[in-house]
Amino acid sequence: MRIVRPTRDGRRPSADAIFVGEVATQAITDASARDLRALEVHFTNGGRNRFHRHTTEQILVITEGDGIVATRDEERAVCAGDLALIPAGEEHWHGAQPGKDMTHIAINGGSSETTVTEEPR
Repeated sequence: MRIVRPTRDGRRPSADAIFVGEVATQAITDASARDLRALEVHFTNGGRNRFHRHTTEQILVITEGDGIVATRDEERAVCAGDLALIPAGEEHWHGAQPGKDMTHIAINGGSSETTVTEEPR
C-alpha cells in the first residue's frame, strides 16, 4: 500500500506538446503501477490541453478551481468536487476557465495511450 498526498511543491512545469499555456504536473503513480496511472495536473490562467483521445477510459477528479471539459460537440463547466468520465476513444480537451486556475487528477488505464488530434497553433 502507498499513501500519496499531492502538494503544490511537488508540481513541476510541463513542456509537453499536449498543453497550451502554463501547466504543471506531478505523478501520483509510478512506473510500478500496472493497471492504473494517475497524474495531478494544474492549469494556470486558462491553460488547457489540446484535443486528444485515450485508448482507455479516463476519469478526471477536479480538486480545485474552475475548468472546462469539452468534446467537439459540447463544453461543460466543472469545479472542485466534480468528476468527468470520458469514454475510451472520445476526442476531448480539458483545462482551466479563461482567467482562472484549475487542478485535476487524471486517472487512466495502465496501458492507455494518448493521441493528440489538434495541431499546435
